[in-house]
Amino acid sequence: MEINWDLVIVIGSSLAAAVSFAAFTFPFLQRTEQKERYRAVIEKKRKALFEEARHGHAAKGEKVVSARDSVAMFFKVQKLAGEFGEKVREQMLQAGIRNPMAPLMYLAAQGVLPLLFVGFAMLVITNSDKEISDSMAALSVLVAAAAGFFLPRIVVKNQAVKRQEDLNITFPDALDMMLICVQGGIGMAQTIDKVAEEIAEHSPVLAEELGILSAEMAMLNDRRAALSDFGKRVGGYGKSFATTLIQAEQYGTSMSQALRVMADELREIRMAKAEEKAMSLPPKLTVPMILFFLPALFIVILGPAGIEASSL
Repeated sequence: MEINWDLVIVIGSSLAAAVSFAAFTFPFLQRTEQKERYRAVIEKKRKALFEEARHGHAAKGEKVVSARDSVAMFFKVQKLAGEFGEKVREQMLQAGIRNPMAPLMYLAAQGVLPLLFVGFAMLVITNSDKEISDSMAALSVLVAAAAGFFLPRIVVKNQAVKRQEDLNITFPDALDMMLICVQGGIGMAQTIDKVAEEIAEHSPVLAEELGILSAEMAMLNDRRAALSDFGKRVGGYGKSFATTLIQAEQYGTSMSQALRVMADELREIRMAKAEEKAMSLPPKLTVPMILFFLPALFIVILGPAGIEASSL
């Protein structure tokens, strides 16, 4: 059977063209999807703020089901728990978990998982063929209980750290764009909304947080409360940004001047981190060079001499 190479070339060229077209259009489709997700989150937040504002002016006898009613139980628990409840709530927000019932689920998980882990450990110990001493069994039960108690905290903390790293990478660029918009005479709420829309392609997480901040600043009467909530949700550079704007508004300082000072500071921090990474590179390369580069170099240099010496 003869192979029709012309047909093979045509099919191969068509497949290559299709793959190239898909690889070219996929990033644009992904950007559109990120922007749609950002707009959906912001629209949802604005509707929630509008509903809260509308319910705030409702009649006292009218029964209203709002987000504030849904988290009433959590705030009762928070009052009993004190600072621990507030810390849990901030951890949830910094991890990007905005569900009002998430703190209660977190506390419930810390109470239930140790029991499940202890039960599983006791089941393994009782069904084990080998004899396990009482001290080892007690140690296994304690380890299982500790693992169940700290597992939710570790998961939430890891998610918050990853989210914090993503925010810290793109926040200096967003701050530079804010400075340009403010110097151009645009209001702060409109500036944050515009920057959130522009940054959505590169960092959907920061775009969502800035969009929520712009919605709260536009719908709420207290801008300081909106900025304070933004600092609690974002942390890191976002907390410094919120504190700077609150102080600038409180003492009557120019917003553009405050943003310029913070932008310069973030540039210096970024440059210092880059220099720190550059300085730490030679020690990190020492071990890979000893393990992979030097043996190959010795083989290339001493190999011919060894072959000649063995042939004599």
